[in-house]
Amino acid sequence: MKRLSMIFITLLCAGGAVFAGGGADTNVITLGGIFPLSGPVAVYGVEARNGIALAIEEINAAGGINGKKLVLISEDDEGNPEKTVNAYKKLITRDKVSIIIGSLTSGCTEAITSLAQTQKVLLVAPAATKASITDAGNYIFRACFIDPFQGTVGGIFAAAGLGAARAAVLYDNGNDYSVGLTENFVAAFQKQGGAVVARESYITGDVDFNAQLTKIKNANPDVVYLPDYYSTVSLIAKQLRAQGIETPIVGADGWDGLTEHAGDEVLNGFYSNHYAADSTDSKVINFVKAYQSKYKSVPVSFAGLGYDSLYLIKDAIEKAGSTDAAAVRDALAKTNGSYVTGNLTFDGKRNPIKSAVMVEIVKSGGKLVTVYKTTVNP
Repeated sequence: MKRLSMIFITLLCAGGAVFAGGGADTNVITLGGIFPLSGPVAVYGVEARNGIALAIEEINAAGGINGKKLVLISEDDEGNPEKTVNAYKKLITRDKVSIIIGSLTSGCTEAITSLAQTQKVLLVAPAATKASITDAGNYIFRACFIDPFQGTVGGIFAAAGLGAARAAVLYDNGNDYSVGLTENFVAAFQKQGGAVVARESYITGDVDFNAQLTKIKNANPDVVYLPDYYSTVSLIAKQLRAQGIETPIVGADGWDGLTEHAGDEVLNGFYSNHYAADSTDSKVINFVKAYQSKYKSVPVSFAGLGYDSLYLIKDAIEKAGSTDAAAVRDALAKTNGSYVTGNLTFDGKRNPIKSAVMVEIVKSGGKLVTVYKTTVNP
């Protein structure tokens, strides 16, 4: 397992490194973090960690929480569930943390939810969208909306927003995220009066999708739904356009980062997301400005979700007047506030009740960027 060196926050501010503090120091509040900082979905983990680091920097600059500084011990799980478990055990046994943010993908997060519940460790997942993530119990929360809602948003948008009557879906049959999105997209699209004319699948790790795309092309769809992560979608999009399929393509939050890893083949592409960086909301404007100043890039949604996860914990600690995991859990469940990724309350299963946005991939100044398209409310 890769483990990053632990450095104090003063160095984090200067160089962007992960930091940590001594767990026994009564003048600090130590949190754990588990992220894919390397591997195929590293962009998610790096962005989330960056958002958290920015939030901690802001909070500490304003005096911390009740005069105590926040510090983070961050572990890299490489997007591998087995390594997520190892990282979790290290944070609990060696670093003695009782509040953890992470991991990012649903599979990695689900690998530690039962452990966290049994050991009464408060776990806040920034971006694990699989519906069953919080089923483990009342110590498990998330900052993101769930796949059933996100898949439904995609289906409604394809039919009502794009005017599509015929949809094709190409999905990873071995990925719970991709399968869940597909099922809910299909149900929502059909409910809108649309027909799913092709439903093709592949296996995780496949790189040649031409056979499936030939069937999709022959089905003559108005839109193609691609519910997978950016690295796979970039491969599919190239082959899809090469086959002459020029229809709009639609996806979900796993597309975040696609503009940095693809070319013009993803134009006429739309995806559901947790926030839009070009929003006129003051919280978003301030966050984007601060993030760009620190990291020299526009934050994707995982940065916003990481940032919000930290502020959710901060607000709950202040309301609880304690860092005890049970007390913070109870305060967190009563959240009702405005954050970068939307106005947020939790339902009975500790899933956020908040809106989703659809963004479009366009070209501006010679670069691919995303622009706000519409909002879909729960």
